[in-house]
Amino acid sequence: MNDQVTGTDTHCPYCALQCGMRLAPSPGEPGGVQVLPRPAFPVNQGALCGKGQTAPALLDPAVRLTEPLVRDASGALVPADWDEALDRVAAGLAAVRERHGPDAVGVFGGGGLTNEKAYALGKFTRLVLGSSQIDYNGRFCMSSAAAATNRAFGLDRGLPFPLADIPKTGCVILVGSNLAETMPPVLRYFTKLRENGGRLIVVDPRRTRTAEHADLHLAPRPGTDLALALGLLHLVVAEGRTDEEFIAARTTGWEEARAAAMAHWPELVERITGVPVPLLRETVRMFCEAPASMVLTARGPEQQAKGTDTVGAWINLCLATGRAGRPLSGYGCLTGQGNGQGGREHGQKADQLPGYRMLADAAAREHVARVWGVPPETLPGPGRSAYELLDALGRDTPGGVRALLLMASNPVVSAPRAAHVEERLRSLDFLAVCDVVLSESARLADVVLPVTQWAEETGTLTSLEGRVLLRRQAVAPPPGCRSDLAVLHDLAARLGWEKGFPTDPEEVFEELRRASAGGKADYSGITYRRIAEEDGVFWPCPEPPGGGPEAGQAPHPGTPRLFLDRFATPDGRARFAPVTHRPAAEEPTEEYPVLLTTGRVLAQYQSGAQTRRVPPLNDAAPGPFVELHPRLAERIGAAEGDRLAVVSRRGRAVAPARISGGIRPDTVFMPFHWPGEGRANTLTNPALDPASRMPEFKVCAVRVELADAAPGGAPRADARER
Repeated sequence: MNDQVTGTDTHCPYCALQCGMRLAPSPGEPGGVQVLPRPAFPVNQGALCGKGQTAPALLDPAVRLTEPLVRDASGALVPADWDEALDRVAAGLAAVRERHGPDAVGVFGGGGLTNEKAYALGKFTRLVLGSSQIDYNGRFCMSSAAAATNRAFGLDRGLPFPLADIPKTGCVILVGSNLAETMPPVLRYFTKLRENGGRLIVVDPRRTRTAEHADLHLAPRPGTDLALALGLLHLVVAEGRTDEEFIAARTTGWEEARAAAMAHWPELVERITGVPVPLLRETVRMFCEAPASMVLTARGPEQQAKGTDTVGAWINLCLATGRAGRPLSGYGCLTGQGNGQGGREHGQKADQLPGYRMLADAAAREHVARVWGVPPETLPGPGRSAYELLDALGRDTPGGVRALLLMASNPVVSAPRAAHVEERLRSLDFLAVCDVVLSESARLADVVLPVTQWAEETGTLTSLEGRVLLRRQAVAPPPGCRSDLAVLHDLAARLGWEKGFPTDPEEVFEELRRASAGGKADYSGITYRRIAEEDGVFWPCPEPPGGGPEAGQAPHPGTPRLFLDRFATPDGRARFAPVTHRPAAEEPTEEYPVLLTTGRVLAQYQSGAQTRRVPPLNDAAPGPFVELHPRLAERIGAAEGDRLAVVSRRGRAVAPARISGGIRPDTVFMPFHWPGEGRANTLTNPALDPASRMPEFKVCAVRVELADAAPGGAPRADARER
């Protein structure tokens, strides 16, 4: 397995880039190991960001959970042994199920879980609990891109091509991604693109570190990315830059999509977005005159109540110009979480079964039920999406979810309308949390189970490229910790399922292979041995008919590049989406005249439950802030470092002012990594995209005022004035 005296080859525990690293024993280092470069791994070639370099600090028993906790009669969380803790969890889930029915028990997972854990969690929910109520925080990651690419191409994989193709294309439009801070090692691909003569266009309302690297920066008003994409397509048509041969041979629905785009003429789009018409024309010129081009989106356009249509409009731009289904061209999504892709492919999402099969599909249910050894009719149907599940917690009404098993997620910080979500968690009859650290959500639990983490266990993850990787165990876990697979095994046994939930990850993966066989995300031709030998295998990778190498058959090579011959739709053609612009769920008003957008910073990750426990990262980014334009600061009388209150219809957050000319005057930005009074998600809007059920994290209406001013004493910001 490539374990050498020099260390263990494995992968970073953070983002979907899944950088390769080597861990070597080092008793003097935090966690007892040191991080060494792994230059042979092709994705990052030895480069790591500060989060990856300091990841072993999380292995230190002083900063993580090492024994179960249960809530005593006084309301305090106190240490307990594993048998007592597991008995409490099993009894709590069983009591609610018996009293209110199986759908009164919910499960909320995480995009950091390995494929094996995500698979086992979905199976546990549907078989042991008999519940439909499971979803995961990956719904908040790339669900809009997933819905749009399934609609357009018939298949959803973050990138339909490897990262290595990016430097070889001619132009990339990067929409709503600050990858210089969110996944820094990937920036080298874009630097190489420009060194090769290619062009980079960045779309972001802020002049981020990523935008500083761009040939062209477009700064649209938050919530107007859909209008921007439609305006670019209008210009493509008006300037005769469509690829009519490609449209005729490989697509359907062009006439309707063209008609919708033509209603978005350049001057109208400038009024909506704030992007000047000359920049729109220059974008079209750069994109269309390059020999090959790509559009890559991230959370900016996706975390909107119209995110699916927005991504669909960017896909339309690729299809109309013949920049899809061809070498070095296409649309892709930069997945955020470490296993956001694999986490939904194998059953952790409310409407999906392993292999990216859909729960509502009778044939899919029959196939997976056969692998699991149960009748298909015993499988529950689709459940609620992530926010809808959280909103249903503790409700004493029909359909309310009264007990929750929470695994690898911290919705008290990461969910929209977070104060409301915290209230719902507090109202549960029973809450059990499996986590590495005592997160803000774990502090609310009746039982907290300490589980092993990345370097202490083996399992597979699927990167943003669709590359299935093997993260190897490098160190032994503390004696008081157990793997999530062991937790599910022990709970299943207590709830009447003695078999079907193995604790060995490779055994779980072998079952996953069978369950995924024939599905969109077919892993049946992938084995642990292949992954180790090949530095990962790209799905889909079916097992050849009649068996693999053991049966004398050549293995399937995997699929680094999708759609070159046909799209994954029934007729092989891509589908245009006839979409039109519509306003955000909240537009500015006299009371809330400013737009808030949220995001990440370089030294922190997601809800910060891990990174806020690493001193060098905390030193680099110690707390939240409000970034605002100098003109907006002047209007409210704010100076650098002043405490500002940002107020939305859902609550109030307070953080220091950070004044910057790199943000639009009508917009403020807050990072979302912190709890407490600076919790940005106290403010965000849970308005949902009708297709993806993605909340509108990226835009809501707020007012900004000096936090310590007397009531009514500070002028309100009116950012509508440019």
